[in-house]
Amino acid sequence: MSGGPGDVKICASCGRAMAWRKAWAKNWADVRYCSSACRSRKLKAVDHDLEAAILRLLSQRSGAATICPSEAAKAVEADDWRSLMEPARSAARRLVASGDVVITQQGAVVDPSSAKGPIRIRRA
Repeated sequence: MSGGPGDVKICASCGRAMAWRKAWAKNWADVRYCSSACRSRKLKAVDHDLEAAILRLLSQRSGAATICPSEAAKAVEADDWRSLMEPARSAARRLVASGDVVITQQGAVVDPSSAKGPIRIRRA
């Protein structure tokens, strides 16, 4: 399948939506990353740890409760959690793509690919 205009995939690294591009027409089925930066970063053990931390923290709270990505980052690496903030947001986006969580801003569900500023994560 070569895909076509309107087709959308989720980047395996950052979790952002990537739309079909003419440049990818011949290998759309093999496209996994949205950029060369994501391709070089790939998924590491810490990324899986962040996903697990998000799900664990949410399981410890009531159904409608939310968490901040910083809580997952602190759960994974208490001393150097600030460097894990963007990876934590990426982990949340990947979990949105899998249907496990939603990302909210000011209580409303938002598109994780375009959300800017502070976000909260809650169970789907």
